[in-house]
Amino acid sequence: MGAYYDEIEIEDMTWDAAKGVYHYPCPCGDRFEITKRQLADYEDIATCPSCSLIIRVVYDPLDFEDYKSDTESSDKEDE
Repeated sequence: MGAYYDEIEIEDMTWDAAKGVYHYPCPCGDRFEITKRQLADYEDIATCPSCSLIIRVVYDPLDFEDYKSDTESSDKEDE
C-alpha cells in the first residue's frame, strides 16, 4: 500500500488516554487514529473512521516493545 495521504511523526500526534489512541487531524474534519497495540505490532497505518484517507506513522517500534510485552504477560496470566 503506497497511497498515503501523508507521513506523520508520532511526536506530532496527540495521545488520547480516554480512547486509548494516538490521533491526528484529518482534512475531512475527523481524525486519524492508531493504538499503542497496533504500534507494538509494527502496524504503521493510521486510519480515519469517517473517510478513506490513511497516513503512515513514523515511529521507533522499540519505543513500544514494553507495551507489547506487558500485554502479552497479562494475557498469559489469564490462561
